Amino acid sequence: EVQLVESGGGSVQPGGSLRLSCAASGFTFIMSPMNWVRQAPGKGLEWVANINRLGTITTYADSVKGRFTISRDNVENTLYLQMDSLKPEDTAVYYCTQQGQGPSGPGTQVTVSS
Repeated sequence: EVQLVESGGGSVQPGGSLRLSCAASGFTFIMSPMNWVRQAPGKGLEWVANINRLGTITTYADSVKGRFTISRDNVENTLYLQMDSLKPEDTAVYYCTQQGQGPSGPGTQVTVSS
């Protein structure tokens, strides 16, 4: 059974940082490109970032480019999202997903507010 469990969210002030983690199990992690997506209150899912299987190629939504960094540890089967220079518009529930799949985990809440 595929399991993706996100953690690391919280409440921070604008300009702050958070590091999200996603623990993966139930599939061959190294074979799967991975994404972070988010859902803000009252809005649909928004793709945030993608990383290839080996972690050598990353892509980002324009809204987070230069502020967020996606990475992965294929030994620990864990996906990360380092979020810096956070803005109120980054407030959302963040999910990790396998390429081509929707969210299946609980997500982790990120709130950016002064």
